Amino acid sequence: MDLIDTHCHLDASAFDPDRESVLAGCAERGIRALVLPGVTASGWDVLLAVAKTSGRLHPALGLHPWFIGEHRPEHLDALAERVAREPLVAIGEIGIDHYPGATEPEGQKRLFEAQLDIARDAALPVILHVRKAHDAVYSILRRRGHPPGGVAHAFSGSLVQARRYVDLGLRLGFGGAVTHARARKLRDVLRALPREAIVLETDAPDMPPAGHHGERNTPLNLPEILRVVAEVRGEDPEEVAAYTTANARALFGI
Repeated sequence: MDLIDTHCHLDASAFDPDRESVLAGCAERGIRALVLPGVTASGWDVLLAVAKTSGRLHPALGLHPWFIGEHRPEHLDALAERVAREPLVAIGEIGIDHYPGATEPEGQKRLFEAQLDIARDAALPVILHVRKAHDAVYSILRRRGHPPGGVAHAFSGSLVQARRYVDLGLRLGFGGAVTHARARKLRDVLRALPREAIVLETDAPDMPPAGHHGERNTPLNLPEILRVVAEVRGEDPEEVAAYTTANARALFGI
């Protein structure tokens, strides 16, 4: 089976000791490509350097809403400049985060809108980070005109919200959260979605799947996520691998 991890922070320092061996393990497990989203301007150089070590690593750059306090207006100019000269597959991760502890909601909104404009001008899809803000993000996407495709990473909303994204031509990313038996509502959403709406992800080193609590998550766990997605949807794992990989290739052009 060929798999694609559509959201993995393999550039994180947590992988400095064994990044090459993790990549080797990915090859053994059929994980053919990994998308590496950026979160702050200060981390872009490291991310791009890591991506250049393997043809299976595909970079995206963005300014993550949770780190709004670190972002500066000039970082938007820098992002537009990087888009013009780097082989990016997406802008991300970008979005709005209203989780307790998040700050500057208006600043997040302005930053998100500016990055949507960059993505649209560059004809690149977006990787969306959305927590407790799906309705707000959907409203902005509808009002401003959305980029050519994208994915709502680590989707955790309702079926109504999921269908709104799908109607905009976006896909939904499913990872470790769906492997937990208590995630009944999320599993109901997954079960109801059309095949063309689903992609797989790990969000490594965060969000480990069930049975790995307290451990560093890695892209090597992607087959476990595949197994649960197939089980929840009542489909053959090879079938799920085929259509989620096709979705990811179409979305990111890889």
